[in-house]
Amino acid sequence: MADVQNCDSCSSSPLELFERVTAQGEKVRSLKAGKASTDEIDAAVKLLLSLKVTYKTATGQDYKAGSPPVDFSPVSNNGPTTTQDEDFVDPWTVQTSNAKGVDYDKLIVRFGSSKIDKELINRIERVTGKTPHHFLRRGIFFSHRDMNQILDAYENKKPFYLYTGRGPSSEAMHVGHLIPFIFTKWLQEVFNVPLVIQLTDDEKYLWKDLTIEKAYEYAIENAKDIIACGFDINKTFIFSDLDYLGMSSGFYKNVVKVQKHVTFNQVKGIFGFTDSDCIGKISFPAIQAAPSFSSSFPQIFKDKKDIQCLIPCAIDQDPYFRMTRDVAPRIGYLKPALLHSIFFPALQGAQTKMSASDPNSSIFLTDTPKQIKTKINKHAFSGGKDTIEEHRKYGGNCEVDVSYMYLTFFLEDDDKLEKMKQAYTSGALLTGELKKVLIETLQPLVAAHQQRRKQITDEMVKQFMTPRKLAFNF
Repeated sequence: MADVQNCDSCSSSPLELFERVTAQGEKVRSLKAGKASTDEIDAAVKLLLSLKVTYKTATGQDYKAGSPPVDFSPVSNNGPTTTQDEDFVDPWTVQTSNAKGVDYDKLIVRFGSSKIDKELINRIERVTGKTPHHFLRRGIFFSHRDMNQILDAYENKKPFYLYTGRGPSSEAMHVGHLIPFIFTKWLQEVFNVPLVIQLTDDEKYLWKDLTIEKAYEYAIENAKDIIACGFDINKTFIFSDLDYLGMSSGFYKNVVKVQKHVTFNQVKGIFGFTDSDCIGKISFPAIQAAPSFSSSFPQIFKDKKDIQCLIPCAIDQDPYFRMTRDVAPRIGYLKPALLHSIFFPALQGAQTKMSASDPNSSIFLTDTPKQIKTKINKHAFSGGKDTIEEHRKYGGNCEVDVSYMYLTFFLEDDDKLEKMKQAYTSGALLTGELKKVLIETLQPLVAAHQQRRKQITDEMVKQFMTPRKLAFNF
């Protein structure tokens, strides 16, 4: 699945972007006039083109010299005109000016999904007989589409399956990448259902400056981290698009069906593609849609076309599945259901993006205990006050404090988390003490993951990625 893009231009306003494109255009002209080296001119032109694409993605309008943007409507949100103060979310860009992060209630309204409320959480507990995962209890998975239908089916002994994915853009994954997999593993265990995991190495080749071989290599490396989360090999199929698309006629037939029923105008409206995007990007959404249909996996589901799919993913992936849900009934399939998670914040704060190219923006699964400690102490954005005296008097702000945010993801003990929130808000707990708790939570978690990953052989990866019947009879 697509990963969140990280770039300086993502967080710029449309007017700032316009001014950057204008300035870069002038720079290109002056380099050409001054007969600069070909390499220098090429690099400047490449940046200019990239800025123009970012400008079009952000505004829905082509850059026109001398015509600054008037109406800022991000094409991807399919919602009301978005002003500079609001959030912008699509599969490649997440931007917000708020230190608390994205306003998820507004996003639910804009995307037209439903909030995961107490009633739904209680129903999940009743149906499964298990305590709801802390990601549900704490609103980390906060929005859904048709989850009640999945529960209806489960109560009526009708099967369903899980589908999630990963866009392998780098060899090392960070702790934020684990969120959908930790939750998907819990869902698989409590519902006892098959799981398919898509590695979109084709997408990363199309969007990033990667060779096909490197994209596939990243997919295999990422598969090892995913397997290390503890998935059951008898119930889980992991596949690389570059591999599986060529060997599964069922999968490719569904890709083509989706492609036939989505127009170029529709994908431009949903994803913000431009006339200068390669045709691979334009057709890719159909490839991310296809795993939503059980007939894409004949080895698992035989010829069954009516097995519903549940997709746990971050909310930025929703545009893909809005498109999928729109197409599904027109090609004779059930609409997939979804569970959406919030975004995992960068160490520097919830309004900044994590970047695989910036090792200090997150805790990576390859980090040593010492690196984890240094990164958190040095880079984790604090909601505390400037001096100990002020902090003791006025308390800290958990809503913007990254160490507290990370603990909501990784500290499972609800009582301990609540006590820390109260102590930090009252000023009894200092920022350094809160960071120490996070360090002591993440160090063993990452070390244990590294230990499990070491045990995973190429042969095990091959077994997980071989199309085969799983431990279910359809």
